[in-house]
Amino acid sequence: MERRRFGSTKREVSIVGQGTWYIERAERARALAALRRGLDLGMTHIDTAEMYGSGAAEEIVGEAIQGRRNEAFLVSKVLPSNASLLGTVAACEASLKRLKTDRLDCYLLHWRGEYPLADTVAAFDRLRRDGKILSWGVSNFGVDDLEELRAVSGSAAVACNQVLYHLKERAIEYAVIPWCEKHNVAVVAYSPFGHNDFPGPGTPGGKVLQEVALAHDATVHQVALRFLCRSPSLFAIPKAARAEHASDNAAAGRLHLTEAELTRLDKVFPRGARPRSLPMI
Repeated sequence: MERRRFGSTKREVSIVGQGTWYIERAERARALAALRRGLDLGMTHIDTAEMYGSGAAEEIVGEAIQGRRNEAFLVSKVLPSNASLLGTVAACEASLKRLKTDRLDCYLLHWRGEYPLADTVAAFDRLRRDGKILSWGVSNFGVDDLEELRAVSGSAAVACNQVLYHLKERAIEYAVIPWCEKHNVAVVAYSPFGHNDFPGPGTPGGKVLQEVALAHDATVHQVALRFLCRSPSLFAIPKAARAEHASDNAAAGRLHLTEAELTRLDKVFPRGARPRSLPMI
């Protein structure tokens, strides 16, 4: 599994990680097996949130990493409704309890809410001083929000921005990715296969995916993941609720596409018009 520096942190993180949105809906034993298989194969970046299953996803992750905590780069998120100074601290402590750990490797504000960013950042700083988080970042932030955040937090504080990014939704390439690359902020793609919207084999894009996959003895999903992680700032966190699916995702971290193949994919999945606002789900 390829690893690269995770934004402004000093950590080397797997380019393909493990998402857990809706994982609590899977049969528990299978979900646990999938997360553990992912760790076995080097997908050490495990992402969750207090929102996912109202904490149930965090409990599953906590069980999956028991005895293996030091292998994982563990990320969770605070809801905007909890993101006051004291609320963020309390939410983090509740997440740590569900995850059965004493620290998070990175803690994110799930999306922009009504509380001032200065209050949330102050809470992140307190949690970091106390050793409960090692770094922090955000999710679903556009450039205007990122600029405001940087003004509040200073340079080199924001580790990552987790955003919607898949082959049919490339809006972040216009401004978000360039901003993050300029300021050494990792970009983490959530829902990297789309939300029930992966290109089918009968579409032009699906045909190109199949041709590229065949050339590498890979799957179309592996090709998609590798395309999304083609630049040094990019990471992806697909969800897997079965061990076999986790194995498939992990193989993308060993895949190498040629410049010609990247160009073909770029053309068949165009960015489209510049968006008025940041896409998110």
